[in-house]
Amino acid sequence: MGSPTVNVVRYTALFTGVAYGWYHRRTLQAAHDVHKIEAAAHQREHLIAQAKEAWIKKQQAPKAGSLVTDPDDPRFDLEKLIKQWEATA
Repeated sequence: MGSPTVNVVRYTALFTGVAYGWYHRRTLQAAHDVHKIEAAAHQREHLIAQAKEAWIKKQQAPKAGSLVTDPDDPRFDLEKLIKQWEATA
């Protein structure tokens, strides 16, 4: 067996190591939690921006009943195009 002084030093070192480990893990966990919250907020902002873009594209898309001016499109109607030109002229 060791002397009482060695035992005191040994247990003091053990207790100090356990206390430091507990404190260090606590600070690391707090930093990780903050990072996780910021990442979630950034992800929400990104999804909101994507949704806004999609909504704008949807609003700017031509309606189904609108005039098709592309001659390669199967819905192209020359008579409707001529009528619209006459109406605007």
